[in-house]
Amino acid sequence: MDYTKEDLKVFKHRDIKPEQIDRQLANFEKGFDYVDLSEPATIGNGIIRIEAEDEERLNANFDKARQECELLKMVPASGSATRMFKDLFTFMDTYTGTEEEFLEFVQDKGAGTMHDFFLKLDELPFYNRLSAALWNDGKDIDKMIAKRQFNEILSYILTDKGLNYGNTPKGLVDFHIYRDFVRTAFDEHIVEGGMYCNNGKIARLHFTVSEEYINLFKERLKKVTKVFEKMFNIKYEVTFSIQKPSTDTVSLTDKGELLRDSEGKLVFRPGGHGALIYNLNELKADIIFIKNIDNVIPDRAKGDTIKYKKLLAGTLVELQEKIFSYLSMLDKKPTEEQLREIEAFMGQIGYKEAEGKTYKNQKERIKHLHQLLDRPIRVCGMVKNEGEPGGGPFWVKMKDGSSRLMIIESAQINLKDKEQKKVFDHSTHFNPVDLVCGVKNYKGKKFDLEKFIAPEQGFITHKSYKGKEIKVQELPGLWNGAMANWITVFVEVPLTTFTPVKTVFDLFRFEHRNVLKK
Repeated sequence: MDYTKEDLKVFKHRDIKPEQIDRQLANFEKGFDYVDLSEPATIGNGIIRIEAEDEERLNANFDKARQECELLKMVPASGSATRMFKDLFTFMDTYTGTEEEFLEFVQDKGAGTMHDFFLKLDELPFYNRLSAALWNDGKDIDKMIAKRQFNEILSYILTDKGLNYGNTPKGLVDFHIYRDFVRTAFDEHIVEGGMYCNNGKIARLHFTVSEEYINLFKERLKKVTKVFEKMFNIKYEVTFSIQKPSTDTVSLTDKGELLRDSEGKLVFRPGGHGALIYNLNELKADIIFIKNIDNVIPDRAKGDTIKYKKLLAGTLVELQEKIFSYLSMLDKKPTEEQLREIEAFMGQIGYKEAEGKTYKNQKERIKHLHQLLDRPIRVCGMVKNEGEPGGGPFWVKMKDGSSRLMIIESAQINLKDKEQKKVFDHSTHFNPVDLVCGVKNYKGKKFDLEKFIAPEQGFITHKSYKGKEIKVQELPGLWNGAMANWITVFVEVPLTTFTPVKTVFDLFRFEHRNVLKK
């Protein structure tokens, strides 16, 4: 592909090599292959259920590790709140206030409707701030509702007239009401981190945020840090990073040409959450927890979340010790009995060997086992599938005939293939993004996580740009293809640990309502 001098300047500025764009264009041309599902991961076949008698041991593992290792919690927090308020935007754009529209509005009274929204408006955690913003402009929210001034109220929620939530990161939206404080999702993650991701003295957290919002996060951090440090009698070390411009991708027009703006400059789009593997790769901790920004819950209900974070980490520590001991064993001259023990263990860490696997000699067999074991490790919480969207846990067949545990999104599966759809439909659990990662090897050296990405697991989807359809490309997802070649272990966790706020209506759910109201 020939690029203009201006293109090359942009590449250099973004730290992008032309070969990267060449690969993206090749991906557009040939597409990405679907994964080959072997079977769903289920309890006893890829998903572990922690029994009551195991909890004390796993908690002891974690308590020992938190004193000896550096813990860190990483939270992808770059998403804006626009999707969260999508229904509000739609209503504001389409509702004109005619009598006919008002009758439709009144008649549609179900949960999740705009009638329901305005009926329960005073129950939302940002209601007091909204009311104050209107009052400062000489407006009374109750009188406005009585006068059917719905769009005006929404404009104070969504635009810079008031709360400006239409241009705010989701992490800084008010989520939960306490007696004398309203916490954002960002605040709740800091609190949660203080409850398990600490060594008794320091809690470390890292947030990946959009560059345009980083100062807002830092301002919020200054406001709340002392409050939470006093609450837990610890110090916080909170850091931020942005998605690297070098991970952005190009798009194609409907004519198959590189998408450019009106000035002829290439249009880049973020490469999706898979780009965050590069941020993760720069973090120095021994054990890293990963959880999405919108999956939080008030203090009254944090019990299960904290309990299972510790149990997942305890499971990781136990597996690491076993794997490290086996790797040390392989470095010496293992006996036949030891090799068989290691091979039997592989099923416990998400790997099934190809049937009839043979080796040229013992040296090749040892090398193969060493390569399988010497990888970063992740222990992933999995909840029972009750219809929530998200990737699922599956055994995926590899080209060499082996099978590995992976988190797979529906877009990676050929659902037109009856056999593949059957496997997909029999999945019992889904991924709530609840990971604990071990990123150092048995010699204490940090893994280069880029070496374990499965680049063939990217995505191509259709979006719009200025009213025209375009083809866009996303990198292999952070917990999908970006971690496809990690040692992967799935553990069942209760649904109470998964309480995401995807839309503003989720804030009306009981799990996000505190006993106390401001």
